[in-house]
Amino acid sequence: MSAINALLQGVLLGGYYALIACGLAFMYQVMRIINLAHGSLVVIASFAFWLLAGRWGINPFIALLAIVPAMTLIGWALERGILERSLHHGQLVPLLATFGLAVVIDNLLFLQFGADPRSLANFIGSLSYDSWELADELYVGKLAVLIFVVALVLLGGLSLFLARTPLGRAIRATSEDPDVVGLVGIDAHRINAFAAAIALGTVGVAGLFLPMRGTVTPYSGFGVLLFAFEAVEIGGPGSLWRVLAGGIVLGVAQSFGALVHPQGFLIAGHSVFLVILIARVALSRSVLGQVGARLLRWN
Repeated sequence: MSAINALLQGVLLGGYYALIACGLAFMYQVMRIINLAHGSLVVIASFAFWLLAGRWGINPFIALLAIVPAMTLIGWALERGILERSLHHGQLVPLLATFGLAVVIDNLLFLQFGADPRSLANFIGSLSYDSWELADELYVGKLAVLIFVVALVLLGGLSLFLARTPLGRAIRATSEDPDVVGLVGIDAHRINAFAAAIALGTVGVAGLFLPMRGTVTPYSGFGVLLFAFEAVEIGGPGSLWRVLAGGIVLGVAQSFGALVHPQGFLIAGHSVFLVILIARVALSRSVLGQVGARLLRWN
């Protein structure tokens, strides 16, 4: 039963990792930018939820109606003010720019809120600890199930948006060749701004659940970025559903690692990430791997 429980908890944990990784993967697939400020931006959203709940008594789920639009505006401004300009100077400059942004965000949050951890558990009632009993000694947390369902809806919604809407198809075309799309009247800079806004909107959703599952501090961004990056890399390039697959692999590895040793939770996850990363690098050097990568892209 312990193995079944570890598998189930790992799958649900994978949904959480997919949720926090969604915006990171979306921005990379569209703009070819690894946003190193992704985790810090999730933390900004988390503190915004905590402020609205703690100081003004606004239910965190209702606060989504304000914070998600606010994060989309931040995404638009981020692309216009930093990413668009840094992209003209090669691939390294956006990395350095977003890394610097993350450092600034972390320290500003520390100056404003201090190092004390914050949580939304007190504002969601029994949802933070309630569970359903599936069998003897087999339970699933209601919050974990909710997060998994939200991840499914978000990833599925974005996939349909990219496949079925004119803007989604424009985003896909821009990701393939931002120079050529200008010949058919698509403004690549404007499309990238839309993509960054959408990515940051998903960050707003992730910021809701981060302090619900545990606590958040001004310097929690690095851990969020690490797990999100590992989920994206394990899942590999292609559709957003691979982000979910990568998150589940990471979550299951961590759950079974915790069964072996108390410190195995993190070690197992990082080990799986490294093994898959090395295997992918080795495969990409082969002709078959290069052909497969092209077939999987945006599939």
